[in-house]
Amino acid sequence: MSAQESSKGHVDHYARLLPDIAATGRRLTRDELESHRAAGKQAAEDGLPLRRLVLTYLSATRRSWPTRPGSQDSVLAAVEQAVDALGEGYERAQHFAVREEVAARREFIDDLLYGRSDLGRLAERAERFGLLLAHAHAVAVAEGPDAYTEADPVPRRVETALISRFGDRRILLTTKDGRLICIAPGDQSEVLTHFAKQAHAATDGGRTAIGRPHPGAGGVVHSYEEALNALDLATRLTLDAPVLHAADLLVYPVLTRDRQAMSDLVRHTLGPLHHARGGPATHLDTLTAYFDNGCVTAAAARHLSLSIRALTYRLERIHQLTGHNPANPQHRYTLQTAVIGARLLNWPTNQL
Repeated sequence: MSAQESSKGHVDHYARLLPDIAATGRRLTRDELESHRAAGKQAAEDGLPLRRLVLTYLSATRRSWPTRPGSQDSVLAAVEQAVDALGEGYERAQHFAVREEVAARREFIDDLLYGRSDLGRLAERAERFGLLLAHAHAVAVAEGPDAYTEADPVPRRVETALISRFGDRRILLTTKDGRLICIAPGDQSEVLTHFAKQAHAATDGGRTAIGRPHPGAGGVVHSYEEALNALDLATRLTLDAPVLHAADLLVYPVLTRDRQAMSDLVRHTLGPLHHARGGPATHLDTLTAYFDNGCVTAAAARHLSLSIRALTYRLERIHQLTGHNPANPQHRYTLQTAVIGARLLNWPTNQL
């Protein structure tokens, strides 16, 4: 039986009830109400608009309006009951469909970002959500002071801003582990740049990292992991840029690829700072500020709220303890690499 035939059959059954209701003044029974709920649910599943469904029932009411004396109030009450039951069943079906869609979307996103599921099947599911995984994609990850879910106003605000500017460009916005995620075609860097700008504003100064474009379903995972690693690096290196590009930070994974070698470098080069008054942390901060300010003593002193004389004394003390002169270009690379390694390995908090 087609959806139209099913709907017509139920409307006809409803119309036949009205004369009896007019004659007896009764209300709709429990079974009759449940039947109307089922009809509303079926109409929603068949894609029949609710407005059209209600108009159909009201038209049937007008055609079947009892002409013999009876309780018109009872008929109107029955119509009210019937329409209410139809709407309830319709809404139930819609809510169920929305929950199923949300669950399917979340499952797809989890599979996509974790590299799970068969790649062919994943690519088929991706098209449903606007992604063509045969092409290259890049992923941007934004984090703020709070953890966000898709139901929160912040993700919706960012999504609205992107759709308003770019429309349908096969962009997927979601949340994962409290962060905002944007997946976009790899040749549309302006989308991710705008996402970063909107996320920064919506999260009250949050930070965004953008992974490099990579092809295929595995490329999405790769770009996502690059963005996460960039955020982690920003935390450990105390980088204050609001937008980080994984392509600009490739040197850091290279430096830490051999963790044992980096640990040895930090321990051998900076270990003597344990003998400094107050421990190594103050002198490590001094070196960090010195290198971050282009080895300009005056700028580093301002950054640390020190006098130039005090900063110069610290640099001389570092030279005495480590044997490496920060002002000497031949020594500077070793010291700076060791400082970066110390920040990445969280030394001296973590003993190497």
